[in-house]
Amino acid sequence: MKNVSPKRPRHRVAVFVIVALVALLLDRLTKVWAQAALGDGKTVIVIPKLLGLTLVHNPGASLGMGSSVTWLISCLAFVACVALIYLAFTTASLWWTGALTLAFAGAFGNLIDRVIFAHGFLNGSVVDFLNYGWSVGNVADIELGIAAVLVIILLLASVPFSAKDAKDSKDIQDTKEPVGSVENRGADGR
Repeated sequence: MKNVSPKRPRHRVAVFVIVALVALLLDRLTKVWAQAALGDGKTVIVIPKLLGLTLVHNPGASLGMGSSVTWLISCLAFVACVALIYLAFTTASLWWTGALTLAFAGAFGNLIDRVIFAHGFLNGSVVDFLNYGWSVGNVADIELGIAAVLVIILLLASVPFSAKDAKDSKDIQDTKEPVGSVENRGADGR
């Protein structure tokens, strides 16, 4: 899983473009469909007590929090998108590029809604339609969730973010004492 290649920026660009386009397209198409199919206020039960489809225009963040400061959420999402692009292109790992790109696509997908449906300065609502009973979300939210899980996995697996991290990790591995070395043996030589 430790795919670190500082000499292949074209691969990272290709991963970024492909993942971002597919994820953004999937998000946009599902939101357009939801507005057309669920626009009359009806709820469609997909899996009883687990998943339904209900159209909601959410001005806030997760669970509707921050509804009164939508412009601030939009500005933070813009900053996050810029930071994610920067990080995706500075990492030397295709795994990190993929995870960061998926996070970018989720944040940017919801930011697009906030711009498209704005009634003032960046105060638009996000199109949510996946009703879990306790929350209503969208494909961009799922992309953000998957990206978060991937980042945790990459951190737990110690996948280096940069070529320097990979080198430092290799240097640390090289300096560790082998288990059976003389220094690790007890007084009786075992």
